[in-house]
Amino acid sequence: MKLLHINASPRGDRSRTRTLAAAFLDTLQTRLPDLETEELDLFGTTLPEVTGAAVDAKYQIMQGDDPNAEHQVRWNEIKRYANHFLAADLYLISAPMWNFSVPYKLKQYIDVIVQPGLLFRAGPDGLEGLAKNKKMFCITSRGSDYSAGTYMQQFDFLEPYLRAIFGLAGITDVSFVNAQPMDYDKALMETTLGKAAEEARALAMGCDLAATPAV
Repeated sequence: MKLLHINASPRGDRSRTRTLAAAFLDTLQTRLPDLETEELDLFGTTLPEVTGAAVDAKYQIMQGDDPNAEHQVRWNEIKRYANHFLAADLYLISAPMWNFSVPYKLKQYIDVIVQPGLLFRAGPDGLEGLAKNKKMFCITSRGSDYSAGTYMQQFDFLEPYLRAIFGLAGITDVSFVNAQPMDYDKALMETTLGKAAEEARALAMGCDLAATPAV
């Protein structure tokens, strides 16, 4: 079994989400000694630009045409990242909330891989995700408290977005650990971080890792 850790923080070892991700992964590795893990550091990776020839290739494929040689080169770069994503069985996204949503490098990565014919396709019953039977775990940190029932909940575009976009790809089994609030004072931050670490460990120990039945 292979897990792909998509790290969307630019802070390296100072990252609070990366610290929580380590708590999750250490526990999961103890539970599954043979688990293969790989970290994709988005801020340390030069992702393809989805512009020009890549966009033209996308629309040619959507219309049933074959991209020309120039467009195919750009599309192959995108396809490589999508296939790399699909090769995993489990996913862990660790990301801070930026401006109520995801960091721009995570958005770029999503825009690279979520492409027609790669992560989804049009079928007789509508759009069909091509990453079915996979599970995703998301660890996020937020400056404020966006919990259900709070005033700030309306500004949480991070969790709904990740659920929606990866749901399009067929991943509907998505679990979240949200460390919040993190930016009020140091004592509260440390308490919040400790609580989130325990939640991350509990999730790793108790989650069902069996394949999710296709819908």
